[in-house]
Amino acid sequence: MSTPDDRVRGFPAFGAQGGRGQFARSWWGRAWISAMEDTALDLRQLKQGRKYAAAGRVGPITVSPGRIAAVVDDQEGQYRTEVRLAELTESEWEHFLDRVASRAGHLAALLDRDMPHDLVEAADDAGVHLLPGIGDLDPDCDCPGWELPCRHAAALSFQVSWLLDADPFVLLLMRGKGERELLDELQRRNAPRFVRTGDDDTSPERAYADEPGPLPDVAEFVPSAGPTVPAAPGIPAETFALLVANAAQMAGALLASQPKLTRKQDAVRLAATRPESAGRLRPAEGGEDFDRAVLAWRHGGRAGLDVLETAWTPPPQAIGRARAAFAEVVDDPGQGLDVERNHCAVRGTGVEIRLGKDGLWYPYRDQWPAGTPEADPGVLLAALLG
Repeated sequence: MSTPDDRVRGFPAFGAQGGRGQFARSWWGRAWISAMEDTALDLRQLKQGRKYAAAGRVGPITVSPGRIAAVVDDQEGQYRTEVRLAELTESEWEHFLDRVASRAGHLAALLDRDMPHDLVEAADDAGVHLLPGIGDLDPDCDCPGWELPCRHAAALSFQVSWLLDADPFVLLLMRGKGERELLDELQRRNAPRFVRTGDDDTSPERAYADEPGPLPDVAEFVPSAGPTVPAAPGIPAETFALLVANAAQMAGALLASQPKLTRKQDAVRLAATRPESAGRLRPAEGGEDFDRAVLAWRHGGRAGLDVLETAWTPPPQAIGRARAAFAEVVDDPGQGLDVERNHCAVRGTGVEIRLGKDGLWYPYRDQWPAGTPEADPGVLLAALLG
């Protein structure tokens, strides 16, 4: 049973961030902001809300099931603001927890404050939608404004993206369950099974198997399954062998779940992560393209390489945000923004920003990757043109 304070979490005010606020570095934080922005009726309220959030006008934030709330300071006074999000039903929670418990990597990722794409996709397939979509966020404020969201609710939502970046359990709390409650329920689902290693059920030489199903042949992974297998101090040899086999099984499943790289992409990855190997991997022909790809991987990993190699057509709202950011950053009316699919180039400067499918904007200068990605296109344009 979750303790009361586990279902109500308070966070101190962020305070002024200085300069332009940068919001939602995580992909799930960006999904939160997109759910707000794509529903907004007045872009001016979003712009003002972004400024309020960066200026630290939002007070301490309280998160509880179905609700986030704070007081937002305005020139006209202070306003109580909240954003509501529907809680998951018990049936939906059962489906979600079953998904998490079915993969050891999912729980490990959550404990590492990460929200894996495949976990959210698996939950979606089961009819459980963790991340909010268009119309799912319900803002409310006691200010006299009629906009949805008003600038106060927008400011609160922007700052909540920082909370989500740091801890996806904040989103799960909004959906209805606190962290301790979730971990208790997952522990019950993952209760270890005893695996017999002797003739007697009560033998002290027993091992835990976290994954259901038969373990692979231990001989595939260790020289011997008998007592001669080197074991850690205090762990019987049979137990140690089973743990090795189980670890190998889990590692194989994890590798199988990762997206495969082509031979060229894998060479780029190695050159980017192990610079000492770059000279041996660099092809005799097309070396400049290879160097550009290596730089893209260093700045953005697999997603950065995809942005370099693949063009795609993003939704109009995303390009609209880039145009609005450009208009805010550039003072010279003679400069224009040339848009071709997900590429936005500042005319006559060699400066370009490209939108990745992960929702981040990637900076380019003269067709070369020029730095790490950002969620806010205005941040990149200001830095590249400054």
